[in-house]
Amino acid sequence: MTSTAQHPTTEQEGRHPGRWLALAVLVLAVLLVAVDATVLGLATPFLSEDLRPSGTQLLWIGDVYSFVIAGLLVSMGSLGDRIGRKKLLLTGAVAFGTVSVLNAYATSPEMMILARALLGVAGATLMPSTLALIRNIFHDPKERSVAIGIWGAAASAGAAVGPLVGGALLSHFWWGSVFLINLPVMAVLVLVGVKLLPESRDPAPGPWDLLSVALSLVGMVAVVYAVKEAAVHGFRWDIAVAAVAGVAGLVWFARRQLTLKSPLLDMRLFRHRGFFGAVLADLLTILGLAGLVFFLSQFLQLVQMRSPLGAGLIELPAALGAVATGLVAGFVARRASVRGTVSGGLAALGLALAACTALDADTPVVLMCTALLLGGMGAGLAFTVTADVILSSVPKEQAGAASAVSETAYELGSALGIALLGSVVTGIYRGFTVPEGVPGEAVTAAQDSLGGAAEVAKQLPAEQGAQLLESAQASFTAGFEAAAGVAAVVLFLTAVGAWFALKGQRLESSPSGD
Repeated sequence: MTSTAQHPTTEQEGRHPGRWLALAVLVLAVLLVAVDATVLGLATPFLSEDLRPSGTQLLWIGDVYSFVIAGLLVSMGSLGDRIGRKKLLLTGAVAFGTVSVLNAYATSPEMMILARALLGVAGATLMPSTLALIRNIFHDPKERSVAIGIWGAAASAGAAVGPLVGGALLSHFWWGSVFLINLPVMAVLVLVGVKLLPESRDPAPGPWDLLSVALSLVGMVAVVYAVKEAAVHGFRWDIAVAAVAGVAGLVWFARRQLTLKSPLLDMRLFRHRGFFGAVLADLLTILGLAGLVFFLSQFLQLVQMRSPLGAGLIELPAALGAVATGLVAGFVARRASVRGTVSGGLAALGLALAACTALDADTPVVLMCTALLLGGMGAGLAFTVTADVILSSVPKEQAGAASAVSETAYELGSALGIALLGSVVTGIYRGFTVPEGVPGEAVTAAQDSLGGAAEVAKQLPAEQGAQLLESAQASFTAGFEAAAGVAAVVLFLTAVGAWFALKGQRLESSPSGD
């Protein structure tokens, strides 16, 4: 494997004057995709009231975006290496804005699920392109660490700012506005990106193998679907078929990459212990975090009865913590150690999740904000350093594929987290006691989701409705606390694993040693 730190000259490093402005455009793209992954959380109660999805449909609306992105990231990262990362990024930006309109004006749960899936296709073109372009714009390792820190801060902050943006919009507009906000941002990205972003691609990429694309998509989606359905409904023959088909597809994909002269993904990258450890840390971290964040907004609105904007403000400290530590993560990792920085960040995130096991309807705001600030700081450290490790482990020609692996771990972890931890919440929630005399259809609607229970309570006599809602809130809180405990255990175990997997791993230094 060719090293990218071989004393390049200033000209070879490509230190063009506009590189930091180009970074600003890339940050805008990743910020929007990250916001879009979480902004739906606050809109869920409003969407539930309007479209009336079942509990299973609501989970699909929440995680199909991540499912599709996870299935296509490797393919799209490889496509960007071939046709040009700038071209793919700008094309994807136009598609992302267009499909956002379809999301905003969905009229049924089925249409919403389809629209979210299409948005995932567009999102899959954006994420690997941004990180790969950073790899090719910033050749100096320390400058690249700063750039990745800004990129990672935007990704982490976007996920945390999503609820705040959603809260502000939902205070004045209908739920579809959380998607229409994408349009002006993507317009700016395209107009400015055409001028500022340099084009880059693999000079000898080889053909784009369509069979590998299909195997990656089908295998990833089938496996995640099987996990999700088994967690909710238990094992059935159709779930087993999906699991077998998915695993077979992924195994076939991996074996095929080893035989191709120009694979979509060089499987030999995983022989690099640092690369493999960083990818695994990303996946398990997001798995522990994403499902909890998805339900946190519902807890704040439907249990603590806060406004959408109030809920978003409570989650803001997570964004501030992620930005603060993301910007200094490379410096900390070089002064201390990579494994110490990543493990410490994961442990801090685990502590924040453990604190969520004590949340209830009366928990003070200051305690919640403190826990979220700690979690954001831990996430900023861990995500930024692992992204730097992953990107530094490959030649710049393979930056798209390596970036896609990093983003696949992120999105797959997000999808699995929502599916598995969401299933913990849903499984416990559905066991709440329903007051006598509530009609059967109303009971079914109330047990589908907490938002459904809130709507049913409004239609019942005051005392009976209050009893039903109180029982549903208590059950949802119990499920939320259980999921937080599971997520905390996952994070603590991941911190220990990262300590061993990243042993001896170092970030690159500038050729001059400065």
